[in-house]
Amino acid sequence: MARIAFIAPYASYYVNFSWDLLKTLVHDGHEVIAIAPDKDNESKFKSIGVHYRKVPLINTGINPFYDIYSICILIRLLKKIEPDTVACFSIKPVLYGSIAARITKIEDVYLTITGLGYVFIGNTLKQRILLPLIKALYKVAIKNSKKVFFQNPDDLLLFESWKLLTRDNKALIINGSGVNIDEFSFISSKGEQISFILIARLIKDKGIEEFIEASRILKRKYPLLNCKVLGPFDRNPTSISKEKVKQWVSEGIIEYLGETSDVRPYLSQSSVFVLPSYREGTPKSVLEAMSMGLPVITTDSPGCRETVTHQENGFLVPIKDSKALADAMEKFVLNPSLVSIMGYKSREIVVQKYDVRKVNEFMKDNMGLA
Repeated sequence: MARIAFIAPYASYYVNFSWDLLKTLVHDGHEVIAIAPDKDNESKFKSIGVHYRKVPLINTGINPFYDIYSICILIRLLKKIEPDTVACFSIKPVLYGSIAARITKIEDVYLTITGLGYVFIGNTLKQRILLPLIKALYKVAIKNSKKVFFQNPDDLLLFESWKLLTRDNKALIINGSGVNIDEFSFISSKGEQISFILIARLIKDKGIEEFIEASRILKRKYPLLNCKVLGPFDRNPTSISKEKVKQWVSEGIIEYLGETSDVRPYLSQSSVFVLPSYREGTPKSVLEAMSMGLPVITTDSPGCRETVTHQENGFLVPIKDSKALADAMEKFVLNPSLVSIMGYKSREIVVQKYDVRKVNEFMKDNMGLA
């Protein structure tokens, strides 16, 4: 049995994306340590047999002094707990966790690329300055790892084009984080009135503003149409302000539902899931909606396009195209029977491809932990 240290950008990451993986590893007899920057999470992790360790780590922004401090603390922690295996998720844990593991001479290091983030999506001066640095850090991280898991083929091809890795057995594609198809069970009845829901962090890169504009277009024709947004505010550089959301609500464009630790009640009361994101790893929110039998409208972009078979379990639209998004949404308004037809197909795709048990077994096999 192995001692495994996980490094993630925040404690809720484990709850939202890796909880089933942690539980199955503990069940298999491994000792699991979850590392993240949040406070007061020990009891939650202890309830499933996982040890929790807090480290200072800010996943957004660049502060070289604080980041060096974070790496030093990670080095000290890894020396103390002496794990056999280190698994890193998301950008800074991948970059800095791999450096800390290298310095502490841990050889079994596994990276999961869960998406490329703010620096890779836009073209501002700051992003152009940071991109070469991030690429260089990724190259070091990948060199120091045994396997790199990608959540979609586009990200893998991009890393290859930058010569950060070559196509060998080090790079593997997984079907996102998977979804627990028993917890997110199929709901056949979605209510009488068509409603649309977007669940995401409130940042521009999730396509929030395109959803607002599409809803505004449709509200002119269908004043009673129900369009909802659920998700937390964020510190990301492209974050959307509370004032802007209040304005949208006061205009009657959307209903803002706040944030929650359990999206299932909200999905069960919605007809269609919408995520007009600019780029993803594989969006867990889409998989959860599909598992509960919702059709999906998302963008023909990396990570998103893998979840939807166009015109079968939903529709793919171009990124940053509010008119195309509105047209896709209107198809369900004009033909409500599509909700159940495409919803059944969503559930079928999830069971076949994204069942968390299949995803976790694939990861365990390739980490030598099965």
